[in-house]
Amino acid sequence: MQGTVDDFAFGAATPAASYLVACVGSALGLRCVVRSLNNRQSWKPGWLVLGAATIGCGIWTMHFVAMVGFRIQGIPIDYDSRLTSLGLVVAVVVVGLGVFAVGYRGATPVTLTAAGIVTGLAVVATYYIGMASLELNGSLEYDSLMVVVSVLIAVTAATAALWTAASYRGFPAALGATLLMGVALTGTHYTGMAALGVHLRGATDASYMTGTYGNASPVSILLPMIIGPVVFLILSGVVVMFDPQLVLGGGDWSRAAPRRRRGTGTAPERPAQPPRPAQNASLFEPRDQPVGRHAGPRGR
Repeated sequence: MQGTVDDFAFGAATPAASYLVACVGSALGLRCVVRSLNNRQSWKPGWLVLGAATIGCGIWTMHFVAMVGFRIQGIPIDYDSRLTSLGLVVAVVVVGLGVFAVGYRGATPVTLTAAGIVTGLAVVATYYIGMASLELNGSLEYDSLMVVVSVLIAVTAATAALWTAASYRGFPAALGATLLMGVALTGTHYTGMAALGVHLRGATDASYMTGTYGNASPVSILLPMIIGPVVFLILSGVVVMFDPQLVLGGGDWSRAAPRRRRGTGTAPERPAQPPRPAQNASLFEPRDQPVGRHAGPRGR
């Protein structure tokens, strides 16, 4: 028996919330990656780890925020905590591979493309691990063509986001990269949900009609899982917002040092120093000038 799947139990609220979470995590993570590229004096490993963690948390949190609106008519649903935790670890680690490649090999076309593919695969892996964590009286089936489409969306949008973030400067580029990453995350999720079919193994009941997963609501099940990564994203946002480079207008600290003039190979001229106060003239008199009582008018 095929189950009836509903991805929009709360209407447009869950897709909008999931896209917002995806954009927030992506914006913070991409900012950390660009920060490590623009400023060689920064602590590169720290910024890259923070970037991988925020993007990974954004991917994972987006998925489970979207799952708040997920229902299968007539059967209760629960989640395997070990698989959900594995999904978070996979998201952070796999994204970290791409992020560190860009951070240490530079924003070259080959590196950005490879990092985009890896990041897209992290999005896909997180989604399907999250779906595998579902505990229900039935089995999940997927349409192969739609699965391929979801992978293409993830890889293409993630690659475009990394290219935009690393190749252009300014708020429009940052906004564009953020929106593209949001599309990669939510597009993969909802395309994967469109590919989903559920084959039920037992009789249905009335729990769906009361909006419950067994004896608990979906919000009460998913909220404890989501709250930790959401707090982490908030704390990451505080770190990024109080980054001195961002506070001072995005300037590179390495640019504070004096630069040589272009084409001359010489350092810029220093401003003229004010004249020194007059010294005691006797300290600068020639040694061969007579001194003492017979020194002439000055000695008298």
